[in-house]
Amino acid sequence: MNRRLAQLLLIKLLCLAALPVAAAASWPVVHRNPDGSQVSIPAPPKRILSASVTLTGSLLAIDAPVVASSLNGNRRFFDQWAQVAEARKVRRLWALNAVDLEAVYLAKPDLIVVSASGADSALESVRELSQIAPTIVVDYATNNWQETTRQLGRATGLSDRAEQRVAEFAEKTRSVAQAIRVPEGLTAIVSYNGPGMINPVAMPKGSHGLLLAALGFRMESPDPHWHSGLDSPDDFVKAQYEHLSTLKARTVFLLRQDENDVDALLRDRVLARMPAVQARQVYGLGRNSFRIDYYSANEIVDAIRRRFAKATVPQ
Repeated sequence: MNRRLAQLLLIKLLCLAALPVAAAASWPVVHRNPDGSQVSIPAPPKRILSASVTLTGSLLAIDAPVVASSLNGNRRFFDQWAQVAEARKVRRLWALNAVDLEAVYLAKPDLIVVSASGADSALESVRELSQIAPTIVVDYATNNWQETTRQLGRATGLSDRAEQRVAEFAEKTRSVAQAIRVPEGLTAIVSYNGPGMINPVAMPKGSHGLLLAALGFRMESPDPHWHSGLDSPDDFVKAQYEHLSTLKARTVFLLRQDENDVDALLRDRVLARMPAVQARQVYGLGRNSFRIDYYSANEIVDAIRRRFAKATVPQ
């Protein structure tokens, strides 16, 4: 009996001893920034500071130890994950890119995450931030949320958790695609802002277009010549208001809107002949649909499942 116990104890000790050896073998991790520069992360981070409110959601989704995060333009966290951040006692920092180095010091991070672009980018402060802790740059503008989540997973030692989140969502998308009846004809996603304003229309290859396509919607491709931006159209074509009237989509989703916010487009007399308006098939994509991360993507899919469940879709 004593010999058997000794064997079991030895096996247990060997298993425990193997854990830190395996972890140590994978560190330091080298992260490659979008500009080609590299950052060495010496050990699994325990105190992450997110200088990008957009990236905070992806960090929280993989249970990364976020201790502080920047805020949006309203000095708030994004609604889709605000409760998670509050529950984990994430400290609120500055709004958008008004970097406060003193606040960074007080947070005592061992890893700082910066976005490569966007209103929440602290790219100009990377040099100063790097003097406080290893600072990595992630480009969420050219990567979908899944790839962004994977990059953050590799940088934080949470790749397994990142892959789990991506796989969970892929399975959910497949399940919902089978449970809904997609309206016939083309579908468009519009950021409706009305006359005299830019009204962006989603490209099929963008994050929003790909998400709806995965659910079975056939996405309309807006004319790239509508684009009024100086850059090339990527996720959205920045279309002038008058171009909306030429959309052929019989179903239109409105970005950043819910079901109670569609009346403005339905009452727009200039756009009254849009096929989607005539068919009364204008829907909100969700209040949090502007920036897609794990949390907002799930919100979008859940709302579409409720709206287009096979038993409730208008005939």
